[in-house]
Amino acid sequence: MTDQQVERAQVEAGQRVTPLELFFDLVFVFAITQVTGFLSRDPTWEGLLKGLLLLGVLWWAWAAYAWLTNTLNPEEGAVRLAVFGSIAAMLIVSLATPHAFGADGVIFGVAYFIVRALHLALYAIGSRGDRELTRALLRLAPFSIVAPALLVVAGFLKDGPQLLVWGLALAIDYLGPAVVGHMRGWHVSPEHFVERHGLFVIIALGESIVAIGVGAAGHPLSIGVIVAALLGMIVLAALWWSYFDWVIFIAQARLAELAGTERARLARDLYSYMHLPMVAGIVLFALGMKTTMADVESPLPTIPAVGLCGGLALYFAAHVATRLRIGGGLGHGRPTATVLLIGLAPLATIVPALVALALVAAVCGVLILYEALRYREHRAWIRSRRGGFTLAEARAAGLRGTARQDR
Repeated sequence: MTDQQVERAQVEAGQRVTPLELFFDLVFVFAITQVTGFLSRDPTWEGLLKGLLLLGVLWWAWAAYAWLTNTLNPEEGAVRLAVFGSIAAMLIVSLATPHAFGADGVIFGVAYFIVRALHLALYAIGSRGDRELTRALLRLAPFSIVAPALLVVAGFLKDGPQLLVWGLALAIDYLGPAVVGHMRGWHVSPEHFVERHGLFVIIALGESIVAIGVGAAGHPLSIGVIVAALLGMIVLAALWWSYFDWVIFIAQARLAELAGTERARLARDLYSYMHLPMVAGIVLFALGMKTTMADVESPLPTIPAVGLCGGLALYFAAHVATRLRIGGGLGHGRPTATVLLIGLAPLATIVPALVALALVAAVCGVLILYEALRYREHRAWIRSRRGGFTLAEARAAGLRGTARQDR
């Protein structure tokens, strides 16, 4: 085995998130805040579309760097300086986000292109001596160059043509790995990958907490506002619980029992693709919370109502898709919660915002209670091992939702 192969084996065996990666994520905290602010300033269907396009672009940049730091140590030598350059460029992207479809469109596109170009340069450094990874990078590079370049072009356009170019750029980026298909050559450390994406979910949940504070700012701290804040925390606690209580460990176990191309393909699907609707759902909920906190007595406008209820439905739907992709069945609790939350969206435009929020919190709370009681022994088995098991062992222990026959 060569030194390069030994290094790759060590990478896939396990590593932890580094302080520089956490520092890198700070700029994305700001970026997510900017997206929520963008949505709240333009609560229309067009504004919702633009906000989701922005989130899709930002997410793909972050996901690209998550794969990168899964491959090479970002804290060594020139790599560290290049990462600092990426952080600086991403800060400009975040600053330009509020007017990315207007006056700052070109600045947004150029800064974003630099972020993605530095990513390719860093990956080129990380792939030295690894022919398979170099080939994988060359297969993906055209997509990673063309899509950001289109955003520069979009900065010179307006209205419909601009949105079409943005949509084309995202389609190229997101379909690129699917077109490449086999994912041969990419390396994944399950422990690092799971931890990295879990931390981003924390970032998104933190934005919802910020939205509660921003929405309440400038208003008297009435009983209604206090109740709304507490209900919002109940929902956020349920979102945290639904992700970190046991799902995160099942996903890690599934990744760990695979290797090579199969592991990389599953990592792409579970994290690069399926985590986007989770994050989008949390951001949309933050929009709904921000509007609710500003006026708890009036019904929500259409878009904030869609955010409050539909955002949570999107989040849980992504969990259902994750379970199916891992190999489990459809389940009962989360599909039911998804349908109920969708049904609450029209009602949220009629009843006071506080009532709508209470109903949403009830659905989320009952879901967690149901799962905690229904799968009490299974949860205990999973949490006692915290990812240190295989799904074969889980199935042998009689855990539901870990095999296709449990549909």
